[in-house]
Amino acid sequence: MKFPQFMLYTMAIATVLLFVITVDRMQHETYQISEFEVAPKTIRATKTVEDTYKTELERDRVAAEVPAIYQFSGEISRNHQAIIASFFNYFIEVKRESAKEETPPSLSEQAKLVREKLSALVEEDGAFKLPDRDITYILQMSEQDIEQMSRTMQGIIKRELDEPIRKEQVEQIRARVAGNIERDSILPNPLKNSLITMSRILITETEILNEELTEERRNKERALVEPVRILQGQVIVREGQLIDGEVYRQLQLIGLLADDGTSSLKPMLAIITFLLFVSGILSLHFNASTASDQMKKKALLIVYVLLIILTGSMRLLGLIDEQFDVQLAFLFPTALATMLVRLLLNERLAMTVTIITAAMAGIILQEGYAAILQMETMMYIMFGGLTSLYVLGKDGRRSNILKTSIAVAGANVIFIVFYLLMTQSSYTWKEMAFYLVAAIVSGLLSGAMTIGLLPFFESVFGILSDMKLVELSNPNHPLLKKILVETPGTYHHSVMVANLADAACESIGANGLLARVGSYYHDIGKTVRPNYFIENQHSGRNPHDELTPSESKEIIIAHAIDGGNILESHGMPKEIVDIARQHHGTSFLQFFYHKAKELDPTVTEDDFRYPGPKAQTKEIAVVSIADSTEAAVRSMKEPTPEKIANLVHNIIQGKLNDGQFDECDISVRELKIVERVICETLNGIFHNRIEYPT
Repeated sequence: MKFPQFMLYTMAIATVLLFVITVDRMQHETYQISEFEVAPKTIRATKTVEDTYKTELERDRVAAEVPAIYQFSGEISRNHQAIIASFFNYFIEVKRESAKEETPPSLSEQAKLVREKLSALVEEDGAFKLPDRDITYILQMSEQDIEQMSRTMQGIIKRELDEPIRKEQVEQIRARVAGNIERDSILPNPLKNSLITMSRILITETEILNEELTEERRNKERALVEPVRILQGQVIVREGQLIDGEVYRQLQLIGLLADDGTSSLKPMLAIITFLLFVSGILSLHFNASTASDQMKKKALLIVYVLLIILTGSMRLLGLIDEQFDVQLAFLFPTALATMLVRLLLNERLAMTVTIITAAMAGIILQEGYAAILQMETMMYIMFGGLTSLYVLGKDGRRSNILKTSIAVAGANVIFIVFYLLMTQSSYTWKEMAFYLVAAIVSGLLSGAMTIGLLPFFESVFGILSDMKLVELSNPNHPLLKKILVETPGTYHHSVMVANLADAACESIGANGLLARVGSYYHDIGKTVRPNYFIENQHSGRNPHDELTPSESKEIIIAHAIDGGNILESHGMPKEIVDIARQHHGTSFLQFFYHKAKELDPTVTEDDFRYPGPKAQTKEIAVVSIADSTEAAVRSMKEPTPEKIANLVHNIIQGKLNDGQFDECDISVRELKIVERVICETLNGIFHNRIEYPT
């Protein structure tokens, strides 16, 4: 089955199982009651919520009490005085212009000129139109009298407009100005009605409401109002009390009514949405992964099996938690999921699983209808998991697990201190002691359960973890001791190959640790006939001299098959066995082929090739290159960087042309990087040494 189909089926089954485990936790008590009924029991708020209706009422009340903000404008007084001055100046200008002409225009013609000039004066209430008789009257006055009348009117208007006038005061001020004009002895009586009309136009509000600033001030006051909340545990209605409109609204706001059945349906839809979201996140991760389909299948199964185990544990802990006054959720091993996924798979997936586990805990380990997520539980598990991720490191040794458990316990204690200080509740010494002990137990339990579950996951899913690889690299391992004792030359060669393969794999993003450990064991088949391999020959006698080329070929080729069989018989991981069997692929034994060709021209190249299979992974391809290059360079008499570079290039090019990399996903670009890194490493190993005088 292709991985996309496998992923789809696995996610579907796992989502159903997770839904079954969690859905019961999402169901909460609701009441089938109507407005104006008698409450069947005392009902308390099961969560703290904001009463938005009452909050808005309070904010509206506070905003209404904020006084309107007015701004005084002295510019209005100056502008209106300028209008009066311009008004009377028009008369003076016409009189002066008329006096300059040889034939002065008639009074009616002068009045026409004034009217044209006055038509430009337009105010908010419209143009001020002076009757013809008044225009004629003013034209007959002297310039001094006109200027005096202008100054008098400006003074009257100035006295009023220099003071704040609001809109509601305008009519009152206009009436007062009209009275002042009536009583003024300087102003001509025939013009007083027109001047009063002029004043009514010019008297306007000088203190104007600033709506924007007022609204801003009111919004600030609204923002200062604390939200009105219905607190968790607050009595909404007591048994036997009438459920009026206000009580009914509060019950509806909290979500305690089950009028249409949606209250029970919504949590189910919520958990389905969440689980589908989790599946989407995981599918994005695996679609972006460059691992093989087989490895992705194992990783997907491990993640979902782990999530199901942890979710079931949370559900059980949640049921027990209801029987106690303290939160048993703090006993949950915060870093278990993170450490297992990190040791079994990789760091990136461990981070994703940490977040998912924390979110699941927030849903399942919540107290009643407290919130969408129990945030303290969610943060507790997340910070514990992140701590383990950074402290565990890349080695994955058992000693690191112990150190990580202690670090997680410390992080848990710090979080508990934060939680106890932040919460509004008061705790007894016994409760505080319980939470601190629970934090320590959680950290240590994470490490203990990781060590206990790791072999289970490794054996069931056939996962070769970094920790397992580190254990296999221990020189005290029986098989490594066997290589060292029986084939010391091969052991030294294997160590050199391991250094080369590790560095090369790390440079192209492959598993360097796997390549290193596989290199230690790749030639274990030589322990069957150690003397037939040149690195183990010390007497100067070569046993192949006494054998036919075909017999020599069989012995040489057999070491790859024997190595795989030995490793399999000792229960070694498949990845290590594959390296032993595939590191020569179907490569060609040229020396014995040409020797056999001299004796029997009918032999073919296929008769002198390893049976394969060819390298199936990048790590095996790199080990095969490291194996060939190390042996070839070691046989050189005077290795120089140029000679080493040419030799390594030729070996890699030869394997590439021979099709030895056709069945793995290593690219030409990666082969170039491998070539460069191997050359650098070999130059460091086989550098020229200075001769010291004896």
